[in-house]
Amino acid sequence: MFLILAIVLLVLWLGGFFVMHVSSFLIHVLIVLAVISLIMHLIGGKRAM
Repeated sequence: MFLILAIVLLVLWLGGFFVMHVSSFLIHVLIVLAVISLIMHLIGGKRAM
């Protein structure tokens, strides 16, 4: 679940940053959340599911 969330947040960040040229603080919050979600997935592993 965390891996899917990380991928979705990463795609949204890429879309907001490169396609819409949004460079505000809030668009960078998405990449931080994606990294945190990916770390949670790697640490939790099968226990998170």
